Amino acid sequence: MKRRISKREFLKYSFLGSCACVVGGGKVHAITKGFSVKTDELWKWSKLSKYYIDTPRGVKCLICPNDCIIKENELGDCHSRINIKGKIYSIAYGNPCSINVDPIEKKPLYHFLPESKAFSIAVAGCNLACLNCQNWQISQVGPKETRNYDLMPPEVYKQAKRYECKSIAYTYSEPIAFYEYFLDSSKIAHEQGIKNVMVSAGYINEKPLREVAKFIDAANIDLKSFDDEIYARLNAGKLQAVLDTLKILKDEGVWLEITNLIVPEWTDNLDMIKRMCAWLYKNGFEDCPLHFSRFTPLHKLTHLPMTPVSVLNKAREIAQNAGLKYVYIGNVPGSNAQNTLCPKCKKIAIERKGYRILQNNIVNGKCSSCNENIAGVWN
Repeated sequence: MKRRISKREFLKYSFLGSCACVVGGGKVHAITKGFSVKTDELWKWSKLSKYYIDTPRGVKCLICPNDCIIKENELGDCHSRINIKGKIYSIAYGNPCSINVDPIEKKPLYHFLPESKAFSIAVAGCNLACLNCQNWQISQVGPKETRNYDLMPPEVYKQAKRYECKSIAYTYSEPIAFYEYFLDSSKIAHEQGIKNVMVSAGYINEKPLREVAKFIDAANIDLKSFDDEIYARLNAGKLQAVLDTLKILKDEGVWLEITNLIVPEWTDNLDMIKRMCAWLYKNGFEDCPLHFSRFTPLHKLTHLPMTPVSVLNKAREIAQNAGLKYVYIGNVPGSNAQNTLCPKCKKIAIERKGYRILQNNIVNGKCSSCNENIAGVWN
């Protein structure tokens, strides 16, 4: 449900309540900063969207399949887009609520620049409403309700370079909800030779996706289930839109990895997992790493148990039998299923413990034992 806010409130929380991000000494500090904004200066502190149209019922946002009709002074479902005088503006631009330097393996990306660092940012908001959300404190609210930093796109690149990060990851919440910030930051990083990583549920329309995909080097897409009813009831989304995203990213040449969180009583049906893996193989994703992730009871599903490891192991076996070459299990400490195995000789190509790499036996993109190609972006 959309929440109506006044223009006065919009001014207050978009501009007057901002924070400045000061990065120094290896730490990120937040300091209160106020702005004196005149009405005619309003627009320079927000970002006009390219993706909306006027309809008889109101202004329709075209970023994602939600197709929100946003009336004057209302927010869309993602909590980050507002209709001001018949135009859609993003209020999630240059005001991230989370900034960290992460190992790339945390995204998770196992076949993309291993052992490198990713400068990771998030702005509050999300266009889905998952009952099992792991980061609901920032995804299910808008920028008004988080403590934010002032970090415009040119500064994102500068900080990534300062901390010797090979990539910038748009992550934690949902980069589609802060699309304009995501797009502009990606363009600058791309021009300066820093990679861009999209960690997303993939719930986006084709046109905006193809625009930003030109600047994305890698993506991890959360394929939440393979059932349309479950997508509606668990996530407030539609399966086909995410399948389309996978195909588009592949078509655009983006390195792609997929996560499937196995939630007990929701997405742990092995027949459904079998259908999902068969679809991935049939559509040319056999070289795309698939991460089965263990569910931890959080947000609105705290009554459910953690995913049994036996179910995760069965899902992995199903995926391998379907022809997928690289299948992992996440959130199970000590599991051997986080190692990369050569699809030909079955020897360990990369051995991992948590986010650390213990040994890397890939040389020039090939297995050092049998010279088999290991799909990925290795340098």
